[in-house]
Amino acid sequence: MSENVETNTAEPQDPKIGLKIAAERLSIVRYVFLVQIEDGIASAAQRASLEYADAVLIGWPETDSPEVVDLTDAQLKVVREHMELMESYISKFSQMEHDGDIDGMTDTLIRITERVAEVRRLYQPEFPLPTFAEIRRVVQDEWDEDMGKIDPQESDPTADEIEHETETADGQAAEANESGQA
Repeated sequence: MSENVETNTAEPQDPKIGLKIAAERLSIVRYVFLVQIEDGIASAAQRASLEYADAVLIGWPETDSPEVVDLTDAQLKVVREHMELMESYISKFSQMEHDGDIDGMTDTLIRITERVAEVRRLYQPEFPLPTFAEIRRVVQDEWDEDMGKIDPQESDPTADEIEHETETADGQAAEANESGQA
């Protein structure tokens, strides 16, 4: 079943393929990460890493979009370097997934996203991309607010407190019944 397949090596590779591959790879890694953390309550760091990946992927342009610029050979070389780094981080991410190292996966998702953001900045220089630090600050504020809504005193009463609340409620109900029967 061997066939000779001719390839035209003179045909240039699409110089914008890096833009497409970067988005696809980050989307896959982001999904794998989401599946790993979905059973628990995501920490602020985990939330921030997901939000950062989302921010970089949102509104991702098609390669033929007028917002996407043609790159010079030097810029294409930089894209290749970012892609190689991204792939090395993805390899580490896969090992961490295998080992169940969620904290390592969290940090590595950030590194992967940073590489993808740099690729996007080259191809779409007019698109404003946030930094991880900006995302982290917002997510940490949201996390702190969410955690502040949890009042340990009210959510975990002692047996004595429950008994006192029950007695008080029973006493009030008895008084209401006596008032209604008089």
